[in-house]
Order: sequence, then C-alpha cells, then structure tokens
Amino acid sequence: MAMKVEVVSTESIKPSSPTPSHHREFKFCLLDQLAPPFYVPAVLFYSAPDDKAVPNSASVTGNLKASLSQALSLFYPLGGRVKGNAAIDCNDDGALYLEAKAHFELSEVLSNPDINQLQQFLPFSPYTNSPNIEEQVIVGVQAAFFDCGSIGIGICISHKIADGASVSAFLNSWSEIAVNGVDGKANLKTPFLKASELFQPKDINFQMPSGVISREKLLTKRFRFDGESLVRLRARFVSATPTRVEAVTALIWKSAVEAARKRPDWNKTCPPSSAVTHVVNIRSRIRPQPLPENALGNLWQSIVAPLVEPIEKVELQDFAGILRKSIRAIDSEYLSVLQGENGLAKACESLMAARKLVAASAGEIELYRFSSWARFPFYEVDFGWGRPAWVCTTSVPMKNVVILMGTRCGDGIEAWITLAEHDMIEFERNDELLQFIAPSP
Repeated sequence: MAMKVEVVSTESIKPSSPTPSHHREFKFCLLDQLAPPFYVPAVLFYSAPDDKAVPNSASVTGNLKASLSQALSLFYPLGGRVKGNAAIDCNDDGALYLEAKAHFELSEVLSNPDINQLQQFLPFSPYTNSPNIEEQVIVGVQAAFFDCGSIGIGICISHKIADGASVSAFLNSWSEIAVNGVDGKANLKTPFLKASELFQPKDINFQMPSGVISREKLLTKRFRFDGESLVRLRARFVSATPTRVEAVTALIWKSAVEAARKRPDWNKTCPPSSAVTHVVNIRSRIRPQPLPENALGNLWQSIVAPLVEPIEKVELQDFAGILRKSIRAIDSEYLSVLQGENGLAKACESLMAARKLVAASAGEIELYRFSSWARFPFYEVDFGWGRPAWVCTTSVPMKNVVILMGTRCGDGIEAWITLAEHDMIEFERNDELLQFIAPSP
C-alpha cells in the first residue's frame, strides 16, 4: 500500500517582529539574479524518542510555529515576496506552514525509501513555476507527524535567495531558537545579509531558465558510499588523492559515460562525448575575509570541466584530475573579477559554456550536473528531539543531475542520481561502481 501523507491544516507564519522600514527592500546580489526560479528542497526525519512519551503534536506545532516566526525575523528577507529579478519586498507576509499526518511508521521510509513518495513530505512541488513569481512565498514548511511519534520536517526555500548552504543555516538557526529561544544560546549567529555589497547587482531583465525539463522517462535513485568504501575509493587514485566529493564525482561521471555508450541507438563508431558542471561554494574562498557559512544568498559558482572525447581512453584518475583542475580555477583572482565591473560576464561564463556544449552537440554530448551538500550541517539541526535520523532531498525532473548529500555518521556520501531510464539500467550494473556502493542501513 502506498504511503499517504494527509495535510490537515495550512496557515501563514509571519515574522515575530516587523521588519524595520530601512530594511524593507532587500536587494539581490548578482548571483541571486542568475539563480534559477525554483525552490531548494530538503526533508529531515526525526525518530520518536525511545525513552520518552510520544511528542504531543499540538505542543510541538506551537513551538515550531513560534520559533519559525522568530527565525523569520532574524532572516527577515525570507518573510517577504520577490520583486521581479531585483529585490525582495520585506513586507512580512510570512512563510507557508502546513501540518500533516503520516498514517504509517517512519521505519517504512528509512528501511526502503520510495524516491517518488518523498515529495509529499514537502509543502509543495519545488520545481513547478507559478505564473506570477511575485505572489509566491519564499519559504514553505510542512511538519508531518507519524503514527509512531516520529516527525518529518520538509522545507522549500526560493532559489532566488537561497542555496543549499543557506537552507542549512536557516534550519540550524530555527532549531536553536526552538530549543533555547532567540537569546538563549551564545552561538546563535546573526546571518550575513550583505552579499549584494560584495557582488553588485546588474540590470538583468531576462529570467533565468529553471533547467531543461526532460521529456524522456527519468529515474532517480540513491547510491550510498559509506566511510569505508570512500577510503577504498580514494586509495584507487595513484597520484594526488582527491577529496571525497571529487572521488565520488569522478566515479559517477565515468560510470554514467560508460552507461550512455551502451545505448543501442548510439553510433558505435561515434559514441557520445561528455562534460560535467559542478557547483562550488565560494563562501570560504572569498578574500581577504571569507564569508560565514550562514551568509544568505546564492554564493556559488558552477564550473564546466573540459569535454571528454569518446575516442580517448580515460581512466578514473583522469576524470578526477579534470574535475580538480576546474574546481581549483575558482580562486581569489576569479572571485575578484566576479566582484568587479565585469562580474556579469564572468558569472555567465560557465552558464554560456554549458549552453554552447548542449546547443552544438545535436544530442552527441552528455552534460552531467553535480551539486554537493555533503559538508552542510543538516544533521546538526536539532529541534529538541535529537539529531535527524535521515536528511534527504527529492527527485529532480531534469536529466543527468546528481546531488551529493552527507550521511548521519558524517563520513559517508549519498548520491541522488537522475538519469534517463535506459541509462540508469546500465549505470547500476557497472562493475566498478558496484565495488564501492554500500548497502542500505
């Protein structure tokens, strides 16, 4: 029987204190202006405490709503509404809050998660555009209460103002307020809200696309790499040892390319070329003063790794080397240009490079898009019920997208991979990949 989540109430949660008039307009930074117009989704599942009574949903909901209201005052742009592609009207209209009932056990989700069922733990679909973006909430939350006393917190925050790091920062601040109040914990840090001063906005009248929604049948699957398998994987690289993210990206890229080259409709004498884009968090790379991880905004750049031609014999080491060289190019010099007069041209370089690859390929180049959340502290989000049992995202309606998530133990990576169905069938048979995939917990 399918797992059904039933919404029982819907309301708007406004900031606990009015936004001051001098903060009424919050300007997007340049990188916000170039962000896609969908939402960043995450779901956090909390197991019912073994040694305590089942949490009372009314008291939990009351605390969640009160602390959310206070968190919205701290992150005041999130309680407003988007104004075109220039700013947020911090009008305190508030966030959407849904309460739901999940009439089944959390163990059913954790033991064998159905990727297609997870989106019902979110307040709405994160990839469906509204005709009028200015009417959309910036934050949507859904609290789902399981029959067993477990709780799921699903959140969507507009990508026009938030990336994965921003979502993590907001959740951590919200949970700290829920447990300790606004003034009850010394490490509750005021978010950095001045990205527009570093990356000056430009006169951009066009709307960024949300991505290429595939017409092919897609499959999203989760592949787990535990700490032990990542140690073995990184040991496979004979020269410079890659990071965990670089190693997993190289393995997935290589395996996906090999899967694509097994399509029956490909010309065997001319199999597809491939390229990769990878999102790079730039907060720690800003010089002379790195930005805090709770800096709000789209503080990332997407690199495009050079094309891998089909005639080349490319080993795992080579894929990692290509990727590492591209990521290292996002350095202080690059970011200095990004903050200058030519910032728009610099920010659009990788976007235009990716578009040219797709446009020029006539379907003969496979472009894989990677984004890593592996280092974001989602598992530190504690509303008073302990750390999450599991943190996940949901399926993406775009082909060749890979999102890397952290694991509860801290040393593993979960790869959420969306491929065309025929490619996924071959991908999950890849012998080299299977050497490092860990069984589900």
